[in-house]
Amino acid sequence: MEAKAIARHIRIAPRKIRIVADLVRGKNIGEAFAILKFTPKVGADVVTKVLTSAIANAEHNFDMNVENLYVSEIFVDQGPTMKRIHPRSRGQAFKILKRSSHVTVVVKERA
Repeated sequence: MEAKAIARHIRIAPRKIRIVADLVRGKNIGEAFAILKFTPKVGADVVTKVLTSAIANAEHNFDMNVENLYVSEIFVDQGPTMKRIHPRSRGQAFKILKRSSHVTVVVKERA
């Protein structure tokens, strides 16, 4: 049995969140929360929120025991990119790409 949570259109670049996601993949939820609490990356707050939601989904929807849960899968996909123009000298225009992310966390019960 597995429960998952997805956060879409997070306004942080996917490569910044993937650094944090790699830290908690495969860990027990207590250990994952401890790692996220002391990680000074901006993606740690986002991953914490999605992990909390996945645990709540597991407890409420599937009656799983919270003590036995672990992060079985966590991945970050690229969302839509907002394109902006920054004017430069001599009439040039440079593109600014404001990237967004979709974060998915799947928790399972250890047997």
